Amino acid sequence: MVRILVVEDDRTTQLVLRRMLEEQGYEVATANDGIEGMEQARTFRPALIICDWIMPRLDGLEVCRQVKADPDLSTIYFILLTARGAVEDRVQGLDSGADEFLAKPVELSELRARVGAGLRLNRVYQALQDQKRILESELTEAAEYVRSLLPPPLTGSVHIDSRFIPSRQLGGDCFDYYWLDPDYLAIYLLDVSGHGLGAALPSISVLNLLRSQSMDGVNFYQPNHVLRALNETFQMDDQNDKYLTIWYGVYNQARRQLIYSSAGHPPALLISKAPENGVVEVKQLKTVSLPIGMMPDTKFVNQRCDIGVGSTLYVFSDGVYEIIKPDGEIWGLEGLMDLVCSQQEVISVQGLNYILNYIKTLSPNEAFEDDVSLLRIDFS
Repeated sequence: MVRILVVEDDRTTQLVLRRMLEEQGYEVATANDGIEGMEQARTFRPALIICDWIMPRLDGLEVCRQVKADPDLSTIYFILLTARGAVEDRVQGLDSGADEFLAKPVELSELRARVGAGLRLNRVYQALQDQKRILESELTEAAEYVRSLLPPPLTGSVHIDSRFIPSRQLGGDCFDYYWLDPDYLAIYLLDVSGHGLGAALPSISVLNLLRSQSMDGVNFYQPNHVLRALNETFQMDDQNDKYLTIWYGVYNQARRQLIYSSAGHPPALLISKAPENGVVEVKQLKTVSLPIGMMPDTKFVNQRCDIGVGSTLYVFSDGVYEIIKPDGEIWGLEGLMDLVCSQQEVISVQGLNYILNYIKTLSPNEAFEDDVSLLRIDFS
């Protein structure tokens, strides 16, 4: 049975409304003022509220504001009962969240029409809420699936820790690392343009393609070969205008040498200490090229660097450093470089959480504006 709540301090009007509504087959609850009305709204959970404007303790406008501000009650259809007929009064009521007005004294035919229309809209609201809950449940399940695809921390001669924080439930960032053979370790991180499901799907496709090594004729030991194959496969004209940036490296632990290539991606940061004086040095590892998918004939090149004992490599998406501070300035890559260099010993103890917690202090927003992915690779 459909539930309706009548909030009215005048007992005669309250009784009349209750009888009229019950005669129409509704289950009716009543409240004598606004405070009692809010209590009834939370416990009775009506589909529709008819509330008088002028009441002691808490008037109808405030009841309306509180109902519409409560996520659990906001879909209740709210009819404001009033003897006021001025335009400015109606504007004030609508600004408070009222869905409809009912003039005093109440006419039976008008009451029936207003309530019927309100309940039809309430059913639409409820259906939308049900669909929203289903969608959120499915997105949560999809997000858990994406997280399950990401690799666990790596231990041994090379230690790798990672963090993945999408700005929504799903994001376009993805990464992986695995041994191609006992001596060669592949590491990559990619960022598909956009957010949400539209970015997550191509990101997962690239992950599965690289992990399965199913691209014919591609030498996965050569990063530029991998990027060229991805560019041939994922042109944005065929991917709903989606493109991606990527940093891809292969580490040879026997030679302690890293070969890498990137496509429109932020540079990886190699942190090491100079052997002669112990001064911390940072080197940006990046090659210049367009993102994957923008141009079919894009050229990709490799670069090499030696990895000293005790060096640390950071690979990340731009969401890690493109943080808008309260003054409107962007923290930037230089800020991240300063942090990982100056706090190297602290980070080695507290891990990547230290970096993420520091970043959160820079922004007034609780959530990140962009997807955040971060790898920390320690070479023993």
